[in-house]
Order: sequence, then C-alpha cells, then structure tokens
Amino acid sequence: MNKQEAKKVLEDQLLPYRSIGYERLLRLLKEQDVFEVTGASGTVYQLEIQAVWDGRKRGDLRVRGSIDDKGWRAFAPLISDFIVRPDGTFVDE
Repeated sequence: MNKQEAKKVLEDQLLPYRSIGYERLLRLLKEQDVFEVTGASGTVYQLEIQAVWDGRKRGDLRVRGSIDDKGWRAFAPLISDFIVRPDGTFVDE
C-alpha cells in the first residue's frame, strides 16, 4: 500500500465529515460508514469512519477514519481523526 496515497485519500474522505456538524456526526456512534475508494494508482482502499466519545458522554466527539488496501494492512490500517466539541469547534485547531 502506498502510504502517501492512502493518507491523502483518507484526509480527502474525512473532509466532508468536518462540515456536517456535531449533531449529525452523533449517528457515527451507532453506525460506522464503510465504503471503498479507488486511489489515483488504481488501488482500491477500504475506509471506515466512526465516532467515539473523547471523554464524557455528550462532550467532545472524536471522529476517526481508517484506511487499508484490504490486504495484510487491514490488520494495521492508517488512522486519522479529529475532535469536535458540542459547540461545533474543533479541539487543537
């Protein structure tokens, strides 16, 4: 797996999640999004986007994306995440 390409694909796919708002992101606590994207090289990547509480319930929400090429990398996918507060602002940004 080309780590640079995979990281770019993951960041590109996480970008829309940053703009949909805290309340709509809460659905990711119950049901993760799983889908495939083809990179520029033709590699098919599997992505999973999910959310977990980053501390107390109804507090900050960590949205985490993972990507792999459905090979051995599925056991150690690349990960990227961001944390959004209930007021819609982002932690550490």
